[in-house]
Amino acid sequence: MTKKQSILLFGKNIEPETIEIYATIAQQVLARDCDVLVLPELFAILSQHESFSSIRITRFDGQPAVSGAVAMLCVGGDGTFLEAARMTLGTDIPLMGINRGRLGFLADVAPEQISEALDMLFSGRFRLATLDVLSLYVNDSRESVDYAVNEFAVTKCDNASMLTIHAYVDGEFLTTYWADGLIVATAAGSTAYSLSVGGPIVSPQAANLVITPVAPHNLSLRPLVLPSSSVIQLRVEGRGTSILTSLDGRNHIMDSGCQLRIAKTPMGVKVVQLTNHSFFAALREKLKWGADARN
Repeated sequence: MTKKQSILLFGKNIEPETIEIYATIAQQVLARDCDVLVLPELFAILSQHESFSSIRITRFDGQPAVSGAVAMLCVGGDGTFLEAARMTLGTDIPLMGINRGRLGFLADVAPEQISEALDMLFSGRFRLATLDVLSLYVNDSRESVDYAVNEFAVTKCDNASMLTIHAYVDGEFLTTYWADGLIVATAAGSTAYSLSVGGPIVSPQAANLVITPVAPHNLSLRPLVLPSSSVIQLRVEGRGTSILTSLDGRNHIMDSGCQLRIAKTPMGVKVVQLTNHSFFAALREKLKWGADARN
């Protein structure tokens, strides 16, 4: 007997409008004779909501990798998308984001496009993209501290003076940054924190990393684009006893003087890109790229 298909549903936003989006997704998935598997925290909310009194959803307590799901649908903004990406990291389960956030650059399916998006998903009219993922290693550890789909950043812990960051690429000395911090972004993350401090926009299809300083005191230093295969080593010093590292917004306190290594992990995150998806259209529409108020 052929195993019944299923969709994983994930989200954190429980506003009334978002509950209706969950209901719309569940109804349309069930209409395609496919089960709706809901992760525990969201299931506890939806199963008690009147909108789901006649909608059959199933609580899923395991790891996404063992679910056998066709895809994971996450409802929320890019932060929710990044959280879902960690769950599907290294699995064959592609991720599709329904945008309920402010920007929705990663979670790029609008609520009014849900029906069309599900039609494309179930009929195979989509492309699979793999997002690069960064790993952070501290000192000589072989175990990574955490992963990042968008960016790694090291910054000051407090209002102390700027950091001194000695940077190496593949073992070769690059330069010393005197700055408030330093960002290492993936191509997908180039439109996030790195962009906000003057970094370049990189096409998601490009196999690149971007090193972007935060408020550098060296006027000659500019963002640097590197191959994604590069291994970046940082020795970070400051007047304080601690520094702050961040991976997609998840913070870790490190000792000043520690050595950090950032490298692309062999594992990636698979993402559903619908046939009507356009990166350049997203730049124009969401970031107002090239917009000129005079025209």
